[in-house]
Amino acid sequence: MAGCVFCEIIAGDTPADVVLDDPDLMAFLDRRPVFKGHVLLVPRAHVVTLPDLPSDLRDGFLAAAQRLATAMVDGLGAQGSFVAVNNVVSQSVPHLHCHVVPRTKGDGLRGFFWPRTKYAAGEAASYADRLRRTLGSG
Repeated sequence: MAGCVFCEIIAGDTPADVVLDDPDLMAFLDRRPVFKGHVLLVPRAHVVTLPDLPSDLRDGFLAAAQRLATAMVDGLGAQGSFVAVNNVVSQSVPHLHCHVVPRTKGDGLRGFFWPRTKYAAGEAASYADRLRRTLGSG
């Protein structure tokens, strides 16, 4: 896709520190990492969001994210990892990418990056019901 920095990296037109290069996927270091070793996993095909990811790429995408999360511990000595995907909101590049960030207890990253909220009495059940109906399981 013209103008997509991730497509340019995949095509080899923009340099990147590639850590995984598979026929359907690529992973490379984030240029502005949360912590050193922060990786972005992308499908080679220009896919904008996770809901757009074709089903034939879904298992490979998740398997690659698992491998990268394991590599954070085995290769970088992290105690764990943070794995996240933004869809549209806070998605700085409109090409599906999964962040895999090495984590160590006391590293300063506090859970999610946004303030938490609470449900009013009975409100949680209403949200759960709406989601179940949308998913066709309620």
